[in-house]
Amino acid sequence: MSEKIIKGHIGIGPTVEGIALAAADNFSTRYDLDRDRGIVSRPSHKLYGDNYVGRILVLNAAKGGVASAWMLREMVQKEKAPLGLLLNDANPVMAQGAAFAQLPLIDRFETDITAAIKSGDRIVVDPARGLVRILASA
Repeated sequence: MSEKIIKGHIGIGPTVEGIALAAADNFSTRYDLDRDRGIVSRPSHKLYGDNYVGRILVLNAAKGGVASAWMLREMVQKEKAPLGLLLNDANPVMAQGAAFAQLPLIDRFETDITAAIKSGDRIVVDPARGLVRILASA
């Protein structure tokens, strides 16, 4: 596979490279994650039981309220955080939380990011340029 580049809006945080964990589901730090064990804990979530720590989460849209901001930072401090977040649609609270946690985040892509990236793909997230590069497919 030749490298593929996907454009989104300018994001937040440093450039990271890692393995994607992807689903078309929405995302809440409060209701979808076990932040102590580092797994997706909502039984109805497509990633239920998967470990997200050190992976780049690729999901549809942010959901949830103001707790997301401090929860993301706490996850980073406890080393129980994803490596980055790619969302089709991040709300202002998720953007604030990513900035507070210094967690890479890009949203509003030119295509459905959950269809373009699959779990296991090796990707580079470059928030300053609003770009995601798929280096290798799963």
